[in-house]
Amino acid sequence: MLYLKTLIIVVQLLSALGVIGLVLLQHGKGADMGAAFGSGASGSLFGATGSANFLSRTTAILAAVFFVTTLTLTYLGAYHSKPSAGVLGSMPATAPVAASAAPGASAPANASAAIAASAASAPGQDVPK
Repeated sequence: MLYLKTLIIVVQLLSALGVIGLVLLQHGKGADMGAAFGSGASGSLFGATGSANFLSRTTAILAAVFFVTTLTLTYLGAYHSKPSAGVLGSMPATAPVAASAAPGASAPANASAAIAASAASAPGQDVPK
């Protein structure tokens, strides 16, 4: 599972760097006027508008790969395996610890010990305020 997460992180990092690079390579909407006055884009490898289509499609594909890897890492990070039931198929039950009182102790001491034990085991008591 560790190798799978590492592979997905590497793919995510490469797609993120690819998106950044491709966005920086693309021309803005105002670059069309420069092409009209002889910037030489028509003699390029992809033609006058072929490079824009190629770059935008490649950017969209890399962005989709980035989103899929992000969702996959989120799913894998949120997944928690359940503890095994063992050979017998049942989990051992844990009994709550009861406060034991001395044989000669009075009833109010037993009541205060029971209140203290229940307050210590109540959920949310260990959270600082």
